[in-house]
Amino acid sequence: QVQLVESGGGLVQAGGSLRLSCAASGSIFSANVMGWYRQAPGKQREMVATISSGGNTNYADSVKGRFSISRDNAKNTMYLQMSSLKPEDTAIYYCNVRRIALPTIIYWGQGTQVTVSS
Repeated sequence: QVQLVESGGGLVQAGGSLRLSCAASGSIFSANVMGWYRQAPGKQREMVATISSGGNTNYADSVKGRFSISRDNAKNTMYLQMSSLKPEDTAIYYCNVRRIALPTIIYWGQGTQVTVSS
């Protein structure tokens, strides 16, 4: 059983910075991709950034250059460093982990609210 707990969300002014953390417990897949997704009211959940167990990263175009994803495998923790925040970054941010091999297995955290004021 895998549990993911996000933290670090809050209210920040536009242009500010915030760091989100995702702590994983339980036995996660050795070959996996962890990622951050976000969902704003009335919007579909979208990928923000992902990082594989091998360290490969991907970013949504909207956050590239502003956000940085990282992970500490020894601590089973993933981070999202967000800078130059914009009001359109306001959303609930979710952590997830998915198995690379088939069949696909995905776990989600409960989400943490990020609000960027203008």
